[in-house]
Amino acid sequence: MPLSWNDIKTNALAFSREWQHAASEDADAKSFWDDFFAVFGIKRRRVATFETRVKKLEGRDGYIDLLWKGKLLIEHKSRGKNLDRAHAQATGYFAGLKEYELPQFILVCDFARFRLYDLDTGSTHEFALRDLHKNVKHFGFIAGYRQQVIREQDPINIVAVQKMGVLHDALKRDNYAGHALEVFLVRLMFCLFAEDTGIFPPGETFRELIETFTNEDGGNVDGVLDRLFNTLDTDLPERQASLPEQFAQFPYVNGLLFHERLAAPAFNRAMRESLLSLTSLNWGAISPAIFGAMFQKVIELDEKDRRRQLGAHYTSEENIQKLIGPLFLDELREELAAVKGNANKLFEFLKKLGKLTFLDPACGCGNFLVITYRELRKLELDALRAAEAFGQRAASVFSMLKVDVDQFYGIEVEEFPAQVAQVAMWLVDHQMNIEASEVFGEPIVRIPLTKSAKIRLGNALRIDWAEFVPPTQLNYILGNPPFVGKQYQSAEQKEDLKFVTAGIKGAGVLDYVAGWYIKAAQYCTAEADGFGHVVARASRDRKAHRDVKFGKGEAAIADMFIGAAEVEVAARHAVRCAFVSTNSITQGEQVGVLWGYMLSQGIQIHFAHRTFQWTNEAPGKAAVHCVIVGFVANEPKKKRLFEYADIKAAPHEVVVSNVNPYLVDAPDLVLPLRRSPIQKVPEIFIGSVPNPHQLIPEISFGSMPNDDGNLLFDDAQRNQLLEVEPKAEQWIKRYVGSKEFLHSISRWCLWLKDCPASELGSMKLVLARVEATRKYRAKSDRATTNALAQTPTLFGEDRQPSLAYIAIPKTSGESRRYIPIAPLVGGEIANTELFAVQPYSLYAVGVLSSTMHNAWVRQVCGRLKSDFRYSAGIVYNNFPWPEQLTDLHGDQIESAAQAVLDVRAAEFARDPATSLATLYDPDTMPPALVKAHQKLDAVVDAAYVPDGGKRKWANDAERVAFLFKRYAELTSLV
Repeated sequence: MPLSWNDIKTNALAFSREWQHAASEDADAKSFWDDFFAVFGIKRRRVATFETRVKKLEGRDGYIDLLWKGKLLIEHKSRGKNLDRAHAQATGYFAGLKEYELPQFILVCDFARFRLYDLDTGSTHEFALRDLHKNVKHFGFIAGYRQQVIREQDPINIVAVQKMGVLHDALKRDNYAGHALEVFLVRLMFCLFAEDTGIFPPGETFRELIETFTNEDGGNVDGVLDRLFNTLDTDLPERQASLPEQFAQFPYVNGLLFHERLAAPAFNRAMRESLLSLTSLNWGAISPAIFGAMFQKVIELDEKDRRRQLGAHYTSEENIQKLIGPLFLDELREELAAVKGNANKLFEFLKKLGKLTFLDPACGCGNFLVITYRELRKLELDALRAAEAFGQRAASVFSMLKVDVDQFYGIEVEEFPAQVAQVAMWLVDHQMNIEASEVFGEPIVRIPLTKSAKIRLGNALRIDWAEFVPPTQLNYILGNPPFVGKQYQSAEQKEDLKFVTAGIKGAGVLDYVAGWYIKAAQYCTAEADGFGHVVARASRDRKAHRDVKFGKGEAAIADMFIGAAEVEVAARHAVRCAFVSTNSITQGEQVGVLWGYMLSQGIQIHFAHRTFQWTNEAPGKAAVHCVIVGFVANEPKKKRLFEYADIKAAPHEVVVSNVNPYLVDAPDLVLPLRRSPIQKVPEIFIGSVPNPHQLIPEISFGSMPNDDGNLLFDDAQRNQLLEVEPKAEQWIKRYVGSKEFLHSISRWCLWLKDCPASELGSMKLVLARVEATRKYRAKSDRATTNALAQTPTLFGEDRQPSLAYIAIPKTSGESRRYIPIAPLVGGEIANTELFAVQPYSLYAVGVLSSTMHNAWVRQVCGRLKSDFRYSAGIVYNNFPWPEQLTDLHGDQIESAAQAVLDVRAAEFARDPATSLATLYDPDTMPPALVKAHQKLDAVVDAAYVPDGGKRKWANDAERVAFLFKRYAELTSLV
């Protein structure tokens, strides 16, 4: 147990008086430093050595005055000597030290003055001997008090991941793998943290054990580690009296971390060096979020697709704070500020903190639990500081701490991350105990471990959460569930979703993460179980009680069940939930399925972060666009929406009247998949395809592949055909999809719809392609494809407009401010990657090209990766067009739309090689085109409010909120 700061300060004063007249390095230095370490309750010979010989850079031998390997290097001079030269001499020894021996601190001294260099932070502290008692906290690392500065972007996080990965790889290649390897790595991580955070005795006890008591060839490392792990699992009274000191000095840990008897792995020389390299890091400064990144790094090494299959994305601390702030932390901080002046309320607040319970049902390596626990402990420390104003320090601070790790629950499907989560919670607990010790000057160590986070190994979508965490105990559900999209789900994951979504129509379109939303909603809205469930339903209105027939004495029992059921239901409704998710669950067809169900269960969104770019701590960060959604079954006190100017910007909070499933301030609704528009506007059609049941592969001219690709051509194939069959030119049309439309790519098709039989018969190569198409269709085992064999000259699905139409690409890059649309009038054949709007009008071109429509698209469309995925049923048919147009507004829109087309035409004329993709690239969009669109936006905006009122919207969120309100008005009349 470390000395208290008061004891250390008393020792420091005595030390200063004892050594105030010392002057000679040769005569007094060694005794001086022995006494200096004793100030902190440490025997110098346990941690540091005098006169360590090293080979300096120039090849000469040097002798370090005092070296505590990996921690502290001291260069001592006689009184009055130059401390700058002493520092230069100290750094000159570095070349002769191994990596794990390099110090974190340099201390130079001439008896009268101390100068301490912190090499981790770059800070320097200098003071006189007489002021040592005022500066002892700079030496907290000696006493075991050192409070670590944990920085999320600290390079040490990545270094730790890489070094742990190196050892993992070496052991796995040596056939030490599976459960044993996972347990070993978790135990190793605990020891590394314990070394640097004061759980183990002050001094490099773990590193010294490896460096001093294992052979350089690694031959006995396993035996030493086995003895250490067994020792850590043995209570002090039960240890052998003959246990060697190098093991006996370690504390009893408990917590079952070291209880399972597994042989440590055999080591070789390189593995031992790798282990020693790990001990050289300052593990106490590593962010708790590193655990997730470490796990991701390790599992990616040999199974590159596994991360996507597991959906294992690890959220940064910054993004965890985005969730826990509005979920609970902001409110608790406000509550603390309100009660700081009232002793009774303040201590009630402390009790409340100790009763809050959290569940992460996809906890992974515990990042959310770790950061949440840390922030709750910080809040508790703030409250304890406030309590000091009321003289409430009669009891020890340790006894006043109420928040502990057993308030936290997690579910994890993989064993290794579940073990890491368990250990991570103990370690962050100890980090916060160090902070409390720093603040209050009282040593706080929760060793042996008596409490632990409750981490359950299993499939969260199959587990009954209420059985794991009773609803009357739970306050918050939070986390970052797997993101896996529907197209990437394994067969098992698909079955998981079927299990959770039983009875929910259309659930096959849902991403895997939706299962956690549904499970959370079921947890929050389920009725009580058993007899209480029956009685409570019959007694929603207490007057209905008399209609339930009870025998003698059963009425009291019934009341008991009713009361218990009502308490449970109220507790469920009060649970607040929040998840990080891909933004796909708030866009496209998933919204109608997922949020249609959630709203039907009485779930309300009480806060949300609109789309932002997800970041994590792991090497090879994934580019994911995320949202955070907080929801509850009760009416929230207030609703908060966090908006982003762009996906990488900081969030801006807006207090709103409502947050709907599309994460805008608008009424709760979900857009249905409609077959026709909600207003009298032009109809929209998907393009045509040769065979609706067959993907069309690339083909080579002259071959007769057994598919409907025979009706399609690229430029070279078309030219070769026309050299032989020039009269086929009028029957070959441009075949246009999103890529062809946006990038001016040429693709062609045989369009023989009106070709006379006699002319077709005269074109032998064309006829051969038709015959190949017929044979392919005739061989199909699908009845619909067989039927198409009777008309081999025609596309299987023909929706081609006969007149000019407006083309809208089905897929378009997310970076574009405007999705390029254009009229097609030359008989181009739209394929299924292009939508056709008909009849054509300049007015429709204007509205569909406007920011108003594009804001709607960005909000409600589906996504292909991050690209916009336009749709007829969700996007177009639900879009609210301007109503009650005056002739003036209609004329202005048509004029502005024509101006946009004119600018584009001028650009095409100036450079025929340009494309719509180039014109609408944010970096290359011509200024004249930008200006033309701005004028178009202004007149379209005005058309939405023809009688005055607001004509400008600050951002897309405001535009979409307005459109949703218009949609609600329009559809309420349908």
